[in-house]
Amino acid sequence: MNTLLRVVLLLDGIVLIAAILLQAGTGGGLASLGGGGGTDTVMGGRQAVTLLTRVTWWGGGAFLGLALILSLMSAGTTGPRSILQGAVPAPAPVQSSPLPFQAPQQAAPQAPAAPAPSQTPNR
Repeated sequence: MNTLLRVVLLLDGIVLIAAILLQAGTGGGLASLGGGGGTDTVMGGRQAVTLLTRVTWWGGGAFLGLALILSLMSAGTTGPRSILQGAVPAPAPVQSSPLPFQAPQQAAPQAPAAPAPSQTPNR
């Protein structure tokens, strides 16, 4: 559904661009405000509604409507989540490896062994 609406939005945008570019410029609007235009130029006279004008209005309305629907659809599918979620891979387990140089380990000094009791007969 989302892909279909995006394709329709893209096609509507292309039709809208073509309809706007095919319209004849009248020289009115902001360009007439700067250089002594009369009230007819500033206020604009009523012009005949052509097919291109209707296509422009309908195309613009459809474009805004589709953009609104797509933005609401995309906002409803995702909830708030952390920026870090899924961005950082899990750390690798730490493996103990021997150091390149290990000092020889000295054995702890042992107490002298007690002499074993002699087994000499008592006299």
